[in-house]
Amino acid sequence: MTPLRIGNASGFYGDRFDAVREMLTGGPLDVLTGDYLAELTMLILGRDLLKDPSSGYAKTFLRQMEEGLGLAHERGTRIVANAGGLNPAGLADALRELAARLGLPTRVAHVEGDLLPSAPGVLTANAYLGGAGIAACLAAGADVVVTGRVTDAALVTGPAQWHFGWGPQEYDRLAGAVVAGHVLECGTQATGGNHAFFREYDQKLLLRPGFPLAELYEDGSAVVTKHPGTGGVVDVSTVTAQLLYETAGARYAGPDATARLDTVRLTREGPDRVRIDGVRGEAPPPALKAGRCRLGGHRNEVVLVLTGLDVEAKAALVREQIGAALAADPPADVRWELVRTDREDAETEETASALLRLVVRDPDPGKVGRGLTGAAIELALASYPGFHVTAPPGKGAPYGVFETAYVPAADVPHTAVLPDGTRVAVPVPAETRVLAPVPEPDLPSPLPAGPTARAPLGRIAGARSGDKGGDANVGVWVRTDAEWRWLAHALTVDRFRALLPETARFEVVRHVLPNLRALNFTVAGILGEGVASQARFDPQAKALGEWLRSRHLDVPRELL
Repeated sequence: MTPLRIGNASGFYGDRFDAVREMLTGGPLDVLTGDYLAELTMLILGRDLLKDPSSGYAKTFLRQMEEGLGLAHERGTRIVANAGGLNPAGLADALRELAARLGLPTRVAHVEGDLLPSAPGVLTANAYLGGAGIAACLAAGADVVVTGRVTDAALVTGPAQWHFGWGPQEYDRLAGAVVAGHVLECGTQATGGNHAFFREYDQKLLLRPGFPLAELYEDGSAVVTKHPGTGGVVDVSTVTAQLLYETAGARYAGPDATARLDTVRLTREGPDRVRIDGVRGEAPPPALKAGRCRLGGHRNEVVLVLTGLDVEAKAALVREQIGAALAADPPADVRWELVRTDREDAETEETASALLRLVVRDPDPGKVGRGLTGAAIELALASYPGFHVTAPPGKGAPYGVFETAYVPAADVPHTAVLPDGTRVAVPVPAETRVLAPVPEPDLPSPLPAGPTARAPLGRIAGARSGDKGGDANVGVWVRTDAEWRWLAHALTVDRFRALLPETARFEVVRHVLPNLRALNFTVAGILGEGVASQARFDPQAKALGEWLRSRHLDVPRELL
């Protein structure tokens, strides 16, 4: 059977607008997917829905379809996207209206059921559905399928189930599609975007990376590639980086199947072609992951600029002044952070300056509004020399909190709404398996003792990091067996905490993936209440891995 060619044209709400046209015109595709939903996006769509009950979906996708529907119709390409957000039925109706206006016979279907009953204070609540509803829509002849909150990988597992006719218990095949879907879902991160070893590639190729596609085979194996002539790079390193992104242990659970990441094999098949095979699968867990977004209160911040000499003393003075002004009715949470961006004897004013960041939070908007802005503004002529701020203080804004929960799959009414309006209930899995940690595998023999040199970890190791609710993950990989023999023994949990002192007070778990020559670390709770709460300077932990790569340790000279 010929492979199913599945492309991706969006990794987040706000990704490259022209990607839909580029993917549809750049080469043959059977299915084009788009991932528009992230934890923060659900909060944004929830606030949209409060203002306008007919909204709640990714409006960018609808605009992209003004051209995309015609191109897809001409080429016989199906489109599958989770752009429906909180209102997939509304987006489906808007697409039908668009198709009618364009004179196209486009058949539109949607998947619903992920919306969960809301509780007081909860803005959105969604379960992560699998790909079976998408498969049912495609089997009924849908040209476009839009969904709400499905897993990122479901955008690939659904078309694969439809095309190959896989049964719900063909776990190895389904797991292979899960892995391929995870590689595709973040778009150009699989083709050299955000890549640790970017300096090793032709920089002109990285100016505008092409979006990825996968040739998926009936046995569940796949080849990741991109359209000919597009920018970017597809190699084992770029695919490894994306495989480690926002995952944790060896079991990568989903509602279609649990993929064993410790069984994944990556092989270079040719220029910009990486084969994925060997993936083993297991039954899905009995519960579906669910995400809840609620308003956590109100937040405000002021960033003060401290220039030249006596930075620490200047910071101490203004902290005491603002603290005294807020003391009568302080916000519930007050956080100061001094960022030493300054240099001694600097040649520009900007490089002579440090930043002092004040963030306040409170359920009462008044406590983070005028009280804070007044305290800061009134010091303009009465504080440290050179007093100024990066922007005038605002009135504050509400912030969101993302919470993860799990609900029994049987309690979620997964429904495929076919192009003719027929509603088809998607059955729950007949078999499930409770997740359990995979025992750490045997490590390779360590390198023989020899001379070492102090060097950044990033001289030999790549990293990619991200967020899962309040947790962060950092995937670290190397590219040769000798480097792996060193990394597997050198980068322990204790060493990780020592290199990244901000993680020391959190639970850190290490996961070993020998086939990928990789370690994956999860840091529980470091992101507070999720990205929307902006608990850290880097609220999504996007650069946590790069910080780790910049830290120095003793590295065997033979590896440098």
